Amino acid sequence: MWRPGFPFLERQAATLHGRRRAFCIYSVHHRGTPERRGLVLGLAAGGATRGMAYRIADEHWPQTYAYLREREQPTETYVEARVAVRLADGRRVEALSFLSDRSHPQWAGALSLERQADLIDGASGLSGRNVDYLADLVEHLREAGIRDRPMEALLAMVLEREKCPHP
Repeated sequence: MWRPGFPFLERQAATLHGRRRAFCIYSVHHRGTPERRGLVLGLAAGGATRGMAYRIADEHWPQTYAYLREREQPTETYVEARVAVRLADGRRVEALSFLSDRSHPQWAGALSLERQADLIDGASGLSGRNVDYLADLVEHLREAGIRDRPMEALLAMVLEREKCPHP
């Protein structure tokens, strides 16, 4: 959402109904390892998610799509889908999204905040520390005017654990 990594013509706040932002995917690549799994975000069923939609120039679409597939699907944890989103200006458009695949072995499901904090605290992978991923999420959501209280509570829990590690 905050680090698109591709050229775009337009970026606009958008809402996806029927999916919610959740730490529901075990990370064995970007934010964890097979030996020490972390957690990454997925779009789990239920609720609604506020985020960003990007409009891509036709001539940039093939390389943008290839980039997104490589970045988002290193272990094929998501189901690629075309979804309807409502833009901030009121338009409804179709967008490419990567939805959580409940049948994938990395599906973590609905975990308590405590269990999420256990997994995030101390996990690290090819893209860095898991807690940094969570902190970036919370910061960028705030910058976009989005308050996600469960994510803020989760970050506070993990940061507290870093100050006072469990035995």
